[in-house]
Amino acid sequence: MTQPLTDQPFDTPEVLVLQHLQDDGPGHLGDWLTSQGVRWRVLCTEAGDAYPASVRGYKGLAVLGGAWSANDDRPSLRQAEALIREADALGIPVIGHCLGGQLMARAFGGRVRTLEQPEIGWRPLQIGRGRLAREWLGDAEQAVVYQWHHDSFVQLPPGAELLAASPACPHQAFAIGPHLAMQFHIEITPQKIDAWLAHPGAAYPQMLAHHPETVQSPAAMRDATRAHLAGSQALAERIYRAWRARWKRG
Repeated sequence: MTQPLTDQPFDTPEVLVLQHLQDDGPGHLGDWLTSQGVRWRVLCTEAGDAYPASVRGYKGLAVLGGAWSANDDRPSLRQAEALIREADALGIPVIGHCLGGQLMARAFGGRVRTLEQPEIGWRPLQIGRGRLAREWLGDAEQAVVYQWHHDSFVQLPPGAELLAASPACPHQAFAIGPHLAMQFHIEITPQKIDAWLAHPGAAYPQMLAHHPETVQSPAAMRDATRAHLAGSQALAERIYRAWRARWKRG
């Protein structure tokens, strides 16, 4: 992954990226931010970084995924939620990926719980036809996106608009104010998939055995990556452009 421009000492970051676990980094989001000349900073709580007390001064906030549950009793998760709420109060657009989207749901008054079926691998996504769905996700009615989750936001926050769904997960994305929460991993890269498949966790074999209709095998996942990665990254860049268009100027 391209390193953030904030490695340079005199750069003031424009975007803060909250990372929970070391194996769930910014991926294509980081590559895109750097390609756009955006100065960004990533903090990883598992690596020992402390999340800041405030997001004041940033233009955008991104919250990444991870194998934890949003309902876990972890101080860093509650701090992420506090920063999401502060960003909303300050008019700083937030974008959430998987666990990040779940934390957004909780922060704004929604509810997260475990679904009947996990989703792991490349899965179909139905995109809504409303104005906000088209602004964020484009004009196509369907997409194929990468998933790795068992929990989801089952109750949307008050005032949120549902943008996308899948057969196993009725709430795949929602918009609220200038913010976007996603259940899927639009930041995915082949390197992230390889890292996750190298250490998929103890639950993965059982989920594959019991839910073959929604959980892909490693071989099927790699074949699907070759087929769907380019489309996923094109959708990611559209989403990230829509997010950036909502940042405050100046």
